[in-house]
Parts: sequence; C-alpha cells; structure tokens
Amino acid sequence: MIRWRSGTVLAVRREWPGAVELDVATDEGPVRALAYPELTGRPGPGDRVLLNTSALALGLGTGGYALVVALPDRLPADPDGPGHIVKARYTPLQATVLGADEQDSPHHEVLRRADDIGGVPVVIADLHSALPAVLAGLRASYPDPVVGYVMLDGGALPAWFSRTVAGLRAAGWLRGTISTGQAFGGDLETVTVHTGLLAARHVLGAEVIVVTQGPGNLGTGTPWGFSGVACGEAVNAAAVLGGRPVAALRISDADPRDRHRGVSHHSLTSYGRVALAAADVVVPELPGAFGARVTDQAAALASRHQLVTVGVAGLAEALRGCPVPLSSMGRGLDQDMAYFLAAAAAGRHAAALLTAS
Repeated sequence: MIRWRSGTVLAVRREWPGAVELDVATDEGPVRALAYPELTGRPGPGDRVLLNTSALALGLGTGGYALVVALPDRLPADPDGPGHIVKARYTPLQATVLGADEQDSPHHEVLRRADDIGGVPVVIADLHSALPAVLAGLRASYPDPVVGYVMLDGGALPAWFSRTVAGLRAAGWLRGTISTGQAFGGDLETVTVHTGLLAARHVLGAEVIVVTQGPGNLGTGTPWGFSGVACGEAVNAAAVLGGRPVAALRISDADPRDRHRGVSHHSLTSYGRVALAAADVVVPELPGAFGARVTDQAAALASRHQLVTVGVAGLAEALRGCPVPLSSMGRGLDQDMAYFLAAAAAGRHAAALLTAS
C-alpha cells in the first residue's frame, strides 16, 4: 500500500510556514520531496530520509512530491505541552495536537458555551483553489474583512501543504485557518466542522467564514464518489449553527469533461441532494450561450435554495490582484475564467450580506 524509498537530502529548495521543499537523491534518481518539520523534524543537506513515493509514482495530485516520513538517523524531540486530540488516528503517522475545543485549550470554555455563529456569511466551495477567488470577490466590495478559513479533510490533511494559505495569510487576507476532522496544521484544530465554524467566529472573530477541502481532492467519475460532496454537509452545519450559508457553484467552460461543463455535477449533487438546509446559491451573471447554460443548470437547485444572481463586472480585475497564483486543475485565470468568476461572485455576495447587516 506504500511505496517506500530511502534517500539523502541534497539541498533545501524553498520553504513556507509548516513545510520544507527538498531535493533528494534516491537509487532511482533525484526527486523533489516535501517535509513537514512539525512531524519529522527539520531535514538538511546530508540527512538520510525515508520517503513515501506512492502518489508520486501514480502521478496523483501531490504537487509532484515524494513525502518525507522520517529522518531515521536524527529523530525530533518529543513534543511537550497540552493536547490530546489525535489526528490520522491509528495510522503509523498519527499526530497529537491541541484542539481548540478540548479541555486543556484556552478556548475550551468559549467553545463549550458557544452554540451559534450569529448570522455570519459562510461561503462554501468544493475545491481549495476557490479560496483566493472568493476572498478577491469579497475584498473588492468589502475592504479588509476578518476572514476565517475552515479546512475540511477531503483533500490534503496537512494545512501546511497549501502555499495558497501561506500566501493569503502573509498578505493579511486571512485571520487564520482552522483544520477540522482528520486535517491538521491550522492555526487552530477542531474535532468537527461545527466546532471549526464556532472557533472561526468566537476565537478568530471572523466576519466571514470560507469552507473548502484542503488542496487536492478525490474523485472517481461517479456522482457520489467525490470528496467535495462534503460541501453539502458544510451547508447543513452552517445553517444549524445560525450562519448564512453561501454556496459557490463549481463552473467551467474549459474542463474537457462534459460532466463538469457549465455547472459541475458535483455542485448539483452536493447542493441539490446532500444539503438539506437552504443556502444562497450564487449564480454568476455570465454572457452568451454559456451564461444561459449555467442559469438553466442552476435552476435545478431552486426548489431547495435561494438562487442569487450576482454580476461579475470588475471581478476579473479583482482576481488579477490576488497575492497568490490562481490555478485549478492545472488551469490558470485566463484558461478558466468562468471558474474563478463564480467563486469571486460568491465572495461578492458575502460582502453584500455584510453591508446589509
């Protein structure tokens, strides 16, 4: 189940908060590898490393990385301090973290009493790549909002993997990240999406919350076999906690797969069947036959949700001002403009809700 390799670190390529990118020599040639120092200790040139190369060999979406499992000749120090929440439970790499909601946390009493997020807009999208676009649309109409990002565990489990999150945080576009479920490495950790939303509101003070899975996703080409269907459950969680769910549609006029042209079948499944609570489903006002197709497809969601048509004028310029690169499924802004406009339109609607409140 795991393709193991041993190697020697040749050089440190670059790093960002929580992650170090390496050049590693193996018997099969050099590879790029990624290490999370909180898990493995900090590797340096000359260190022997054990690698997991399974996803790399299969060409899966790990950014072209082998992943460092351990520095067997130089183990890190034992962790100290509180924290008994175990993530990646019962795997050989299970890690203990301090949950914001556990008894030893300074936030435990707040979260023990919290039961509502007070009408805060919660923008939900299925792909991690929507995050900066949502924020660009939000900030275009509502400068300097306090935003909390709740990361689901359907994609990458370590929040440290995301250079997008690191860049948004450095630019001041995010107050913090909350990793939920089996995901870890956020500024705060929580057991569930529900306590993640509560922590975003009551610990980070978020005015807007964005929910997506981490980088990468798992899909099988079937209606139900996609990690992003958790979007529907996030709508339910936001609604039951008194938030204002805002559903971003996954839209593309560039995806070669017909099931993702116009409104992706994943959005129709997540919002049309999994989400039992009502949300504001944002339909971007796109021109021509493609825009008409999107409107027609989104109409299937009207029986359960409120469809909100949002203009996209000025959003392309806002997207070009993002402090991080925009890319989804290998396509940049100009290659799949409709995808990013749809996410930015959801952010624009969240800004309108803030202004009206």
